[in-house]
Amino acid sequence: MEELGMRIEEAEGALETLREILGEPYSVIVRDATIQRFEYTPGIFWKLMKEYLYNHEGVECNSPKSCFREASSVGLLSEEQTILCLEMTDDRNLTSHTYVEEVAERIYETIRDYYELMDTIFDHIRKKLEEVAGVRELSKIFR
Repeated sequence: MEELGMRIEEAEGALETLREILGEPYSVIVRDATIQRFEYTPGIFWKLMKEYLYNHEGVECNSPKSCFREASSVGLLSEEQTILCLEMTDDRNLTSHTYVEEVAERIYETIRDYYELMDTIFDHIRKKLEEVAGVRELSKIFR
C-alpha cells in the first residue's frame, strides 16, 4: 500500500508538470519541452494503475497495454478511454522519432487530449481510494 501512495504522488507531480507546459504559447521549444514531459508521464501513470489494480482489484499486469486492458475489464476505464490509453502508449513509443517534424507535430497535437484522459482517470482513482479510506475510518469508529 505504501507503494501506491508513492505512485499517487509521482503521478500527481508528472501531471502537474504536463499541465503547466500545456499552458504555454506554442513555439518549437515549447513543443519539444511538452513532448519531453509527455515522455515520462504515461510511464508514471501506468505504474500507478498497475499498483492500484494489484492492491484493490487483485489483478497483476506487467506492461502499459496489459494494465489498460485489465483496468477496462474491471470497469475502471471505459472502452473509449481504453482505446485512447492504448493509442497514448503507441504515441509515447514514437517520441524517440520526434526529430521528424511531422511526428513531433502530430504527437504535440494529441498531448492535451492525453493529459485530460490521464487527469480524469487519476481523479477517478483518487476518489475510489478516498471512499475506501473513508470506509476504513468508519469501521474503526464502530468497533
